[in-house]
Amino acid sequence: MPEILIYTTKICPYCTMAKRLLDKKGLTYKEINVDAEPSLREEMMQKTKRRTVPQIYIGDFHVGGFDDLYALDQQKKLDTLLGKA
Repeated sequence: MPEILIYTTKICPYCTMAKRLLDKKGLTYKEINVDAEPSLREEMMQKTKRRTVPQIYIGDFHVGGFDDLYALDQQKKLDTLLGKA
């Protein structure tokens, strides 16, 4: 299964919803909180070309934010991307 990486902040409700969806599916992920270290936010912005959190990667694939993750799940494409289908 590919590694899941999620950039988050502490007060972001979409970050919480994304982590809940991943938890509900029994998935493990690496969380990078960009609150404490400005260089981590800068790294995220360079990598994703976006400023908002969450930013989610599954392997090398940039999913995007929570809405994108949720849409993949609703379309039954998330399991395929994870190699579970």
